[in-house]
Amino acid sequence: MTRHQYPKEFIERLKSIKSKRPKTVIGHILKYGHITTEELESTYGYKHPPRAARDVRELGIPLETFSVKNKDGRTIAAYRFGDISKIRYGVLDGRKIFPKEFKEQLLDETGARCFICLQVYEDRYLQIDHRVPYEVAGHSSEVELNKREYMLLCGSCNRAKSWSCEHCANWLDDKLSHVCLACYWGQPEDYMHIALHEIRRLDVVWDEDDVRLYEKLKARAHLLQKPLPDYVKSIIRLELEQDKDA
Repeated sequence: MTRHQYPKEFIERLKSIKSKRPKTVIGHILKYGHITTEELESTYGYKHPPRAARDVRELGIPLETFSVKNKDGRTIAAYRFGDISKIRYGVLDGRKIFPKEFKEQLLDETGARCFICLQVYEDRYLQIDHRVPYEVAGHSSEVELNKREYMLLCGSCNRAKSWSCEHCANWLDDKLSHVCLACYWGQPEDYMHIALHEIRRLDVVWDEDDVRLYEKLKARAHLLQKPLPDYVKSIIRLELEQDKDA
């Protein structure tokens, strides 16, 4: 579908978007029909292409992801406009800017820990994130922000969550908040699935004096020719079996 085949209302909506990154993605799709992750990175310099696509989706513009071949024959992702009947006109301004006081309240409650990896960080390295993704539920209609709807994440965990959520069928199609709240990424303290898969996950961070312990684990796993996660699981399994026999 070319620019001239889109409804006038849709084109006007696209023109109203001023933020550079989503505007760049939209302009390229309007001109060429789609944009690939390779083009986002090599042509426009975006090191995390899914984030650029997510910027567009956060503004209520539906995008669908599909696969194409690059010039080397490698399969890569590409984005084009999705079902424009699903355009959400209530989210034109994108993400909400959170008051400094709200972040301080979350910091006071969590002790400046990332909700996912539980590692302590300096305040500036923690980001406020929706438990239920913005693309699923948008912002709360309440005047006052509800702390139970948000959590603090480090940059690494936030990127991991973004990637997982963006490949989840609920995020792409159904958009059911209760499904997100039963997911690890929405409720890491009490969850039933991870992106609709029956998985359990434990994020462990070794820092300062514990780094030496990690290096010993890594060296031992290498000696036994085992992947490190498998080796750690075997230690836990042995410990639990010994406890059962006690």
